[in-house]
Amino acid sequence: MTERNGGKLIVECLQALGARHSFGVPGESYLAVLDALHDTRGALDFTLCRNEGGAGFMAAAYGKLTGTPGICFVTRGPGATNASIGVHTAMQDSAPMILFVGQVGTDMKGREAFQEIDYRAYFGTVAKWATEIDDVDRIPEIIARVWTTATTGRPGPVVVALPEDMLTDMTSVPALTGPMPVEEAAPSPDAMRTVLSSLAEAKRPLILMGGGGWKAEGSAALQRFAEASDLPVLAAFRFQDLYDNHSATYVGDAGVGMTPATKKLIKDSDLILAIGVRFGEMTTDGYTLLEVPKPAQKLIHVHASDRELGKVYIPDLAVQAGNNAFAKALAENTVSGDWADWRSEARSAFEAAFDLPDLPSPVDMGKVTAYLRDRLPADTVLTNGAGNFTVWPNKFFKFGPGQRLLAPQSGAMGYGLPAAVAAKVAHPERTVVCFAGDGDFQMNCQELGTAMQAGAQPIVLILNNGIYGTIRMHQEKTYPERISGTTLENPDFVTLAKSYGYHAERVEKTEEFEAAFERAMASDTGAVLELNISPEALTPRQTLSQMRDAAKGAVA
Repeated sequence: MTERNGGKLIVECLQALGARHSFGVPGESYLAVLDALHDTRGALDFTLCRNEGGAGFMAAAYGKLTGTPGICFVTRGPGATNASIGVHTAMQDSAPMILFVGQVGTDMKGREAFQEIDYRAYFGTVAKWATEIDDVDRIPEIIARVWTTATTGRPGPVVVALPEDMLTDMTSVPALTGPMPVEEAAPSPDAMRTVLSSLAEAKRPLILMGGGGWKAEGSAALQRFAEASDLPVLAAFRFQDLYDNHSATYVGDAGVGMTPATKKLIKDSDLILAIGVRFGEMTTDGYTLLEVPKPAQKLIHVHASDRELGKVYIPDLAVQAGNNAFAKALAENTVSGDWADWRSEARSAFEAAFDLPDLPSPVDMGKVTAYLRDRLPADTVLTNGAGNFTVWPNKFFKFGPGQRLLAPQSGAMGYGLPAAVAAKVAHPERTVVCFAGDGDFQMNCQELGTAMQAGAQPIVLILNNGIYGTIRMHQEKTYPERISGTTLENPDFVTLAKSYGYHAERVEKTEEFEAAFERAMASDTGAVLELNISPEALTPRQTLSQMRDAAKGAVA
């Protein structure tokens, strides 16, 4: 084997494992890797980002969308700390990601050298694993473990520090020759018998699905079982794209803005079969819908990671199995019971939630989203960051089996645009639409430049109401008429977008949206549509004034 440096060997190993895209911001601490990537264009591409936070978000979103690790390269110190938001997001999303961080040379470690950070300590509670490669000959061993750690069990982010001298050291050790196939753990026959008999004995059963690691065949298998057994299926927070929302068995999602009907559905159920779910705060309405630590409902918890079983709730049965393997085992069976009305009523409540009054806004997002439900292609990817505006892609869109939602479990503002760029990098042929508030958009609006340079330009809808909407909502509910720090003075978004080469328009009223969106769909350079939204239309069913008046009445 011809000698080459550590940077070249890392790139060889990533290619062998199946990496085809990477994201990052350059730094002198990993020049040897950048040099190696010079020779892999078209095979392992490097998407040049404008900020490490945006690069981290892109890698996290890429991992969530594709199921293979999103690869991110950043420099030491400030580069790593900027990228940490992507690591946190990937962890909460259970998305596979690998963050490579330049590090000071091994001869300088421990002296607080320029930009030095102990990455094991810094990322230890945020990432699934944080490590450092000090010996160039161990690169294949450690990269193989990193990839496997990121993709198996509960998928998640791994951080790898790369000392500068290790990257330039020469080695002749062979690179990896290919990925290590890992079969999902399957449920035991005894476990399946217990699951099926428990479902059959239930009066008000409910399937709750979510988490990382799902494949299309796993979701389809679960749907076949649920439809054959007439069982209601509820998605965990921001995982509603894992199940065909048009199926009569789909009954909504348990997340922010949970409807009263969904809360009642969870509380009234007598058996919850939770598959892949980690029982986060949003899915449980602040851990109130199920008692901690032992729920009143019978609970069967299925998860690929033993660390998730019993972490919050003590289940009646814990099954350590992969989502897809478990769903495949379910699909080989059916169960029956007297729950047809239970399922039907839950579905009716889900459908009823789409009925909205006219909104007090020049652009009515209820009508806009209804149009997009009918207009968008069957393989569309929707993305969003954080804010009250996320109710539209999250609650008023019905995801078909080929459509995807990239939205952060972490509630991170600024995620939507980088996620949309990553989706276009992964699938240039697909329609990608980013929903962004005016405040949310400005967290990472510079990544329009990344999209322009990479030829990965999505359609961006900026819902401009001139405020940090979620915070203003809480402010008015808690401190009515005492506005502080939530009013925004914004740039000309249309001019900004045009400077990045986008087709851009401002949509002043609802009637203008359809034609503007058709022009956006026809654009070869992506599009930014700025929508004129009134602050009054802060939520679908309660105005800002109504919130304020209710809060004032409560104080009086």
